[in-house]
Amino acid sequence: MSHADDHEGTRRDFLYYATGGASAVAVGAAVWPLANQMNPSADVQALASIRVDVSELEPGAQLTVKWLGKPVFIRRRTEDEIAEANAVDVSALPDPDARNANIAEGAEATDANRALDENGEWLVQMGVCTHLGCVPLGDAQGNTGEFGGWFCPCHGSHYDTAGRIRKGPAPENLPVPPARFDGDDLILG
Repeated sequence: MSHADDHEGTRRDFLYYATGGASAVAVGAAVWPLANQMNPSADVQALASIRVDVSELEPGAQLTVKWLGKPVFIRRRTEDEIAEANAVDVSALPDPDARNANIAEGAEATDANRALDENGEWLVQMGVCTHLGCVPLGDAQGNTGEFGGWFCPCHGSHYDTAGRIRKGPAPENLPVPPARFDGDDLILG
């Protein structure tokens, strides 16, 4: 074997590696846009988290915001509403589960397990009826149902001041989404 033959083998190897590397880069450049299109768009990523200033919300008032395409009720409850919710016998509820994403799954539906803060003043919950996905009413115009909370007029589901189902076809309490306070006036979801 001459020195010239050994040199040709090295050149051939280099050409194989260079061609393979260039092919890998070309395939990567062709596949990247296809894979990247499956990532969530900027507007979807923006909806994945929410910051709500509740400094102007007075006791007894409710704010409805949109999060992940669904309404979320933020209610600053009065002392009477808190007392009424605490007086409920949890064992008599149609759904005894708190359905609160902020605490352990399977916790009892006590008012303390449904409220966002320790004193029970703030209630944050998804505003979608658990029966067929309607939006329950709950405002100062008397659309609060028989238990002072929310009423779904579509099929007659009544929720109390803690968002627990009390009467009607809805099978579950209104779910509490992941949320927390950042300071005194900002709720993060």
